[in-house]
Amino acid sequence: MPIYEYQCSACGEEIEALQKVSDEPLRVCPSCNEPALKKKISAAGFRLKGSGWYETDFKSGSKKNIAGEKSDASASSGSSCCKGGSCSAH
Repeated sequence: MPIYEYQCSACGEEIEALQKVSDEPLRVCPSCNEPALKKKISAAGFRLKGSGWYETDFKSGSKKNIAGEKSDASASSGSSCCKGGSCSAH
């Protein structure tokens, strides 16, 4: 479940709430009891960056380096194709 941030426009109180995505947003401020809570827009708690992060994190054994094997195979086939520098395919 994501953590949402709220700020009260009446008293300025900031709170965090652990809620389901399908839950209704909070409206009443727990500090001043006014219906003035507004959901803030904030950054996600994680980033998906880099290439193939999932391939190495959750696989085991011989399946662990699938991305590396594909790039090695294409590199070796490309270099054997162009031996002598006379390849017009690249």
